[in-house]
Amino acid sequence: MDPIAEYQRAGLYLEAGDPTEAARILEQVIEAEPTNSGVRLQLALAYFGSAQLRRAETELRALVERDPSDHFAHHVLGRTLERMSRPSEALPHLRLAVAMSPLPDYRDALDRVAARVGPNRRLARP
Repeated sequence: MDPIAEYQRAGLYLEAGDPTEAARILEQVIEAEPTNSGVRLQLALAYFGSAQLRRAETELRALVERDPSDHFAHHVLGRTLERMSRPSEALPHLRLAVAMSPLPDYRDALDRVAARVGPNRRLARP
């Protein structure tokens, strides 16, 4: 197996709207490249896109632990937790993402989850 070729092939499946097949391919690539953060992020996105949210959460938590300054990983982790109906856990990650990089998509997600959590609810720590 050529990890680079397989990574590129998985990207084509993601672009074509088949995250399940992309995840299947990327699972094999991550076995060959276990410390490659780029592969792990693509795998997390494939899991997110195919609603394998627990798996996405696992990959994203590993990425955030490895690099706490990765605003995109915090954002996607927050979005994953939001989709899992865990908004109080999502909010700190979304806040960090906006603080590091105030992109409109990040702000929209933060505002949506903050409104859902409300001012009087206790927040989980990232």
